[in-house]
Amino acid sequence: MMLYDQVEEAVKAVRRFSALVPQVALILGSGLGELAETVEAGVTIPYAQLPHWPSATVAGHVGRLILGQLEGVALVAMQGRLHLYEGYTPQEVTLPVRVMARLGAQVLMVTNAAGALNPAYQPGDFMLIRDHINLPGLAGWHPLRGPNDERFGVRFPALTAAYDEELRALVQKVAGEIPSMHLHEGVYVMVSGPSYETPAELRFLRQIGGDAVGMSTVPEVIVARHMGLRVLGLSLITNSATGTGGQTVDHGEVLATAAAASSRFVLLMRGVLRELAQLLKGQKRIQ
Repeated sequence: MMLYDQVEEAVKAVRRFSALVPQVALILGSGLGELAETVEAGVTIPYAQLPHWPSATVAGHVGRLILGQLEGVALVAMQGRLHLYEGYTPQEVTLPVRVMARLGAQVLMVTNAAGALNPAYQPGDFMLIRDHINLPGLAGWHPLRGPNDERFGVRFPALTAAYDEELRALVQKVAGEIPSMHLHEGVYVMVSGPSYETPAELRFLRQIGGDAVGMSTVPEVIVARHMGLRVLGLSLITNSATGTGGQTVDHGEVLATAAAASSRFVLLMRGVLRELAQLLKGQKRIQ
């Protein structure tokens, strides 16, 4: 079955649960799913009830699609994302983005937990993603590999401004109003995982321009841009990953740091959605 047909079947399945037309699609990373619990008038759909939708298998990723309202914005939220290291192809990982776009979303807000390559970053800080380095994609593991379907987008989409400048400014404004919020802006490097990087690899990633490293996000961003969505990316820094000092990290530490930062994350995201509601007001689509 063609990818387009799979996407359309999943869209029809979602529509059996909700007729909501979302303005914003939200992907919540490791340990950051608490925001989804605050969605108003929400409809919750387990991934298992959606055709062609892969299961979330990682701790900290619940595996539910939620549609509802938050801060005046109609949204669809993935409470738990998918990863290449779970055994999925880039096309499978990004099918949900295509579904959310076909449901009507104009903006993708994507979050993740990441390690700090930049020594100025501390666990509990946030990084606004300005750009990315797609190591799996550069090696050929790319979500747009294969025949292009023009119904989704063009064959060679530009990623020069993948992360929307206006939306980044909006986040900076909101973050400045939250006490104890440390927000940086930098470059996210994607690796495939699931093993954490060696010290030599971490030093290499820093030398090529990375500020934070993680195992997700970039495929979803590429597909969102392929389909014409504006993108906002945000990383929660959960650990130091500078390749010095003999640091070790495990997934439990990542989840613990995310839990400690969850209240500030919710404040930031709700504030961003409030500002975004004003931007969207009176517009059928963002121009």
